[in-house]
Amino acid sequence: SVGYFRCRTDSSRRLLRNDPMNSVSDALRAVVNAVSPLPIERGPLVESLGLVLAEDVVSDIDSPPFDKSLMDGFAVRAEDLAAGSGEFSIIECVTAGQVPRLAVNSGTAVQIMTGAPLPVGATAVLKIEDVTVNGQQMAYNGRPVPPEANLIRRGSVLKQGMPVLAAGNWLTPARIGALAEFGCDQVPIRRRPRVAILATGDELVPVGVVPGPGQIRNSNEAMLAAQIQNAGGIPVPLGIARDRQDELAAKVQAGLQCDVLVLSGGVSAGKLDLVPSALREAGVAEIFHKVFMKPGKPVWFGQKQPQAESTGCVVFGLPGNPVSSMVCFELFVRTALRRLMGWLPGTPVAVPARLTTDLAHRSDRPTYYPARLTVDEGGCCVQLLPWQGSSDLQGTVHANSMAVLEAGERRYVAGEELHVIRWNSAADGI
Repeated sequence: SVGYFRCRTDSSRRLLRNDPMNSVSDALRAVVNAVSPLPIERGPLVESLGLVLAEDVVSDIDSPPFDKSLMDGFAVRAEDLAAGSGEFSIIECVTAGQVPRLAVNSGTAVQIMTGAPLPVGATAVLKIEDVTVNGQQMAYNGRPVPPEANLIRRGSVLKQGMPVLAAGNWLTPARIGALAEFGCDQVPIRRRPRVAILATGDELVPVGVVPGPGQIRNSNEAMLAAQIQNAGGIPVPLGIARDRQDELAAKVQAGLQCDVLVLSGGVSAGKLDLVPSALREAGVAEIFHKVFMKPGKPVWFGQKQPQAESTGCVVFGLPGNPVSSMVCFELFVRTALRRLMGWLPGTPVAVPARLTTDLAHRSDRPTYYPARLTVDEGGCCVQLLPWQGSSDLQGTVHANSMAVLEAGERRYVAGEELHVIRWNSAADGI
């Protein structure tokens, strides 16, 4: 533990501790407490991939809506084939979309296509490859055919009024297809949050510019925009704010018009780390500043409450080093976006995985280490990648997760179980 904490009941919900830094779990709890889901609205089903269903959906029809064939073949009475053979007169041909006109009786068959409605009296469907056809006659010689073979009855999947999908489910292609089957063309969701991105610092130049002496490209904006899209949000890049209070204040005001404002850089303790004071002057209440973790220690979180002329906004000040920004996004910003979209509780979940190689590690804080998670016949495995710290973005290029290493000096041995948080894993809710 890194010390006792509690949340004040005032509007700032400032975390009070006997240690100047909050633990990751404390910080996540603060994000969860501060962020509430956006209002429910209805949007086009075809645009809902990655969103969360906000209300239960029930079936408006039976599924399937009629008795139908599962095969191309012939609809017959199963009792006519109890001996394993039989001859039939073909009285009709029914394709998908047509409705049979004639009933099946003893000694008669209806040729039928996959998905077509069954004629009255049919209790089995013979596969077309199992029969012999000669003109209007069909013969079968094989094993006895059980009743209900190769067909499906009306309402056997779902009956009208039964639940199709419960609120809280993330909308995957399969779930979107299921909702479409039951007429849900406008789906109850919470919209995608608009997330402003503001990179700060005199050293930054646009990505397309060759850096001069002492300059670096603004890679964090592109990285954060991709993470926001992956998490289901809509990125709103605001460009670069120089280390001047007036320029930073103007861009902060623009960012506060979005649901979330993510700043990169300017949250440490340097002379030009102006972000906390600029946010305070803009009316953003600080909730926490600094978390007991590596990388990402200086991370800042606050909230501007809704006012008559504007909606509220949650604000994250991320450290400027790219891996720090990436890790803090995956832990804290992604949690906020999930909660805004109604995915509760929204916090990341660590999965157990076996370490593939030995590792000697030393750190004064818990470390979120770039890693590659794979699955073999024995379960999840994790490989820790070569990495030189928070400025080494190249060390994350082949990573798909981060392993949580304990504070202190440890030697980790291959086969030992670590806790791993997957990146970009909206699809499975982790």
